[in-house]
Amino acid sequence: MIGVTILGSTGSIGISTLDVISRHREKYELIALTANKGVNRLLQQCLQWRPKFAVMADTDSAEVLRQSLSAEAPEVEVLAGVDGLQQVASLAETDYVMAAIVGAAGLIPTLAAAQAGKRVLLANKESLVMSGKLFMDAVHDHHAELLPIDSEHNAVFQCMPPDFQQGLESVGVTRILLTASGGPFRTTPLSELNDITPEQACAHPNWKMGRKISVDSATMMNKGLEVIEACWLFNTSPAHVQVVMHPQSVIHSLVEYADGSVLAQLGNPDMRTPIAHAMAWPKRIKSGVTRLDLFAVAQLDFEKPDLQRFPCLKLASEAMDVGGTATAILNAANEVAVEEFLQRRIRFTEIPKIVELTLSNVSSQQASSLDSVLAADKHARDYAINVVQELAA
Repeated sequence: MIGVTILGSTGSIGISTLDVISRHREKYELIALTANKGVNRLLQQCLQWRPKFAVMADTDSAEVLRQSLSAEAPEVEVLAGVDGLQQVASLAETDYVMAAIVGAAGLIPTLAAAQAGKRVLLANKESLVMSGKLFMDAVHDHHAELLPIDSEHNAVFQCMPPDFQQGLESVGVTRILLTASGGPFRTTPLSELNDITPEQACAHPNWKMGRKISVDSATMMNKGLEVIEACWLFNTSPAHVQVVMHPQSVIHSLVEYADGSVLAQLGNPDMRTPIAHAMAWPKRIKSGVTRLDLFAVAQLDFEKPDLQRFPCLKLASEAMDVGGTATAILNAANEVAVEEFLQRRIRFTEIPKIVELTLSNVSSQQASSLDSVLAADKHARDYAINVVQELAA
């Protein structure tokens, strides 16, 4: 049996992971489930799955969960906080760690999984965006396996030759093509973006996602973060990663080779496909995903991204080019701005403005340690909050 810990089990990726596991209970044993503050959801998952451990990042929520489980499932040990998350990511009985905590909060436990030599199923792109080389060094030094869960990066991984880590040029790869749906506002008149509501921004046309990542998709910051992630995963630069607008979300990404070949991975927009791929790799297992009907799809469209409409895409590439803690600063400012938008305290069009101002005024430093990355994250958040207050004044 393969022991699995799910960091962020109550989110969309965690729920999809549980669905895949439910189809292969003879292969996988659930070791730990974790959540932030969603006690009721995690409680129900614990009662259904009976993991060995349950972790609430919020300590008060952990105590509520502990009391709730004491009568019905006393065998489930409840842990709390970052220490608890690190513990379950590093347990000897854990073989695979699904890293699905949203945002910067996922960095420390995901890094702990890498340092413990686990197979890390990376859905938390912020870990790589923030810590980059530190994270990749941990994977290498501790002989961990790193398999991408983002549909785009998983598609690229599937289209790459097995020895791509030697360097893309040496294996004949010339370009990575990351597809993007364009989100809900791909064709919305620019004059209307100022009045976009959180409900409109969270209504993604193709994917079922959480609110934060839905807003990131609407601004295309999510794609910018994915460009950064692709650079670290596949040891390349933004110059060799091209974003392609593809509104059907059927081609999940492509890899171009020196001989003119372009390999693509296709499938219905369902996260259970990359999850099942990464869990079974190098084998294949059933995921529960409906077969792709090309006759129903009928056509596939492609467009160049409009950087005037999606300035976050340019900001992300610029941060990657600057290097150091610039990408951590980018991510922190974006997390602050998105949350302020979801709380209706800023406009949709102010999200990239806050990110740009923070990048321009918070200096990038060498990302030489986890402490330096976390310090940059805090500095950027403080600055971004000040920008929000100034905008509101």
